[in-house]
Amino acid sequence: MADPLNDHPAKALVVRWHDHLALGRRRSEHTVRAYVATAHRLIDFLGSHLGEGVDGAALCGLAAADLRAFLTVRRASGLGNASAARELSAVRGFLGFVASETGSREALPRLRAPKKARSVPRPISPDEAVSLAEAVEEDASQEWIAARDYALLMLLYGSGLRVAEALGLTGAALPLGEALTVTGKRNKTRIVPLLAPVRIAIELYLGLCPFAVDKQEPLFRGARGGPLRGEIVRRAVRKARAQLGLSDRTTPHALRHSFATHLLGRGADLRSLQELLGHASLSSTQIYTAVDTAHLMDVYRNAHPRA
Repeated sequence: MADPLNDHPAKALVVRWHDHLALGRRRSEHTVRAYVATAHRLIDFLGSHLGEGVDGAALCGLAAADLRAFLTVRRASGLGNASAARELSAVRGFLGFVASETGSREALPRLRAPKKARSVPRPISPDEAVSLAEAVEEDASQEWIAARDYALLMLLYGSGLRVAEALGLTGAALPLGEALTVTGKRNKTRIVPLLAPVRIAIELYLGLCPFAVDKQEPLFRGARGGPLRGEIVRRAVRKARAQLGLSDRTTPHALRHSFATHLLGRGADLRSLQELLGHASLSSTQIYTAVDTAHLMDVYRNAHPRA
């Protein structure tokens, strides 16, 4: 069997991109595998599309029409809107890496990601939550900031925190365990679960953070060492959701809504959910029953032949 690197010179760049993602950016094994598979699919498509061997120069010279043709083929294979948006995001990341590796001026083709129209507000799916965090991570200017942003967004989704609650955490929360004490509105404290992947992400960030985190210092630090501002987080999410083609209702706070809705959908009772979210009134928690019912109605309309 022929060495796959000989099929197209650009495949050697995929190997380097794999190492960059796995070792340099410390992306998850699942993400690295998916992104590398996308890069190989792109190169194989371009070989037929361009009718010649694909190298770094060819990748840096792509036009929007070339990427549109690639997505058209992928959509014809059954790719949905959300998956197509993630595919495009991976392609952009790979082309940006190729441009930096080859010393070319990075000028990525402008191509809007596919969007899925939604008539009513909806929590984002678990895959979209992770994709959002990974897109924000990928866009960060420094490795420790990338780790910080990923850890913060996964904390919002994994524990259902408000942005202000997450940014209010200090070094007093360390060492991390299976739960976290959070101070919410009106200075009320509550205990929330800390999932192992979220804890690992936070610990990775702390290991890379150039600023010491004392008990009185904020856990999540800004680029200059001060407290991280919520607007910085929201700005990064706005950029990432545009890249992924997600609704403009996809905000950091939407991750908290998703946490609540997904727990409710898996059988959590309202009283327990009220405690986890820190709601003073049960009526505040009951809004999630309406959201979950709306989701069930969507499933019914899409599946029932007479709907």
